[in-house]
Amino acid sequence: MQLYGSTISPFVRKVAVFAEEKGVAFDLIPTAPGDASPAFRAISPFGHIPAMVDGDFALADSSAIVTYLEAKHPEPALLPADCQARGRTIWFDEVADTVVFAAGRTMLFNRVVGPLFRGVTGDAAAADRVEREQWPAILGYLDGQIGDRVYLVGDVLTLADIAVTSAFASALHACAPIDTAVYPNLARYLDTMLARPAFATRVAGERAFIAKARARVVA
Repeated sequence: MQLYGSTISPFVRKVAVFAEEKGVAFDLIPTAPGDASPAFRAISPFGHIPAMVDGDFALADSSAIVTYLEAKHPEPALLPADCQARGRTIWFDEVADTVVFAAGRTMLFNRVVGPLFRGVTGDAAAADRVEREQWPAILGYLDGQIGDRVYLVGDVLTLADIAVTSAFASALHACAPIDTAVYPNLARYLDTMLARPAFATRVAGERAFIAKARARVVA
């Protein structure tokens, strides 16, 4: 399987971690969002990442890809069979994609992607405003949802954990660490999730990549 994108993107990282947790081998093909090459647009018509090619089958969008992988490789199950557990898993996947990263994207673009990789001055005020006004409600909600449990849904790893952790991994490249005094459950949970091998190596590599880019800009 070929996976197109960069794991600094939470959506690409979500698919990469999902595949690795299932034991599905893949090659990551570095691809920027919006790549207009005909070869990539044949896979992802609107230029979105991630995109995937598995044999003669191509698909774009992280949620579509993980649904495909779950059906093709059902063990270990990362989408619960129980209707309520599956519903909550999809809910957290949606929260990760449209709430956590909606805020995280503003911080990531204005503090990291724009100034370090695109040569544009980030809107520091916009990033600060999101971190001050939107981020606490998101952290508070998820801190309450995880409580003293290990996983968000049930007692095993699911897509909910992978999606939420992936969204936070990107956001944390651009904002302060989670305050353990204010959000102890979420801080503990993310530390545990990010220590999983499927996350740890990737996130460490991303941090090093960002640090090198920042050093070049400062120099």
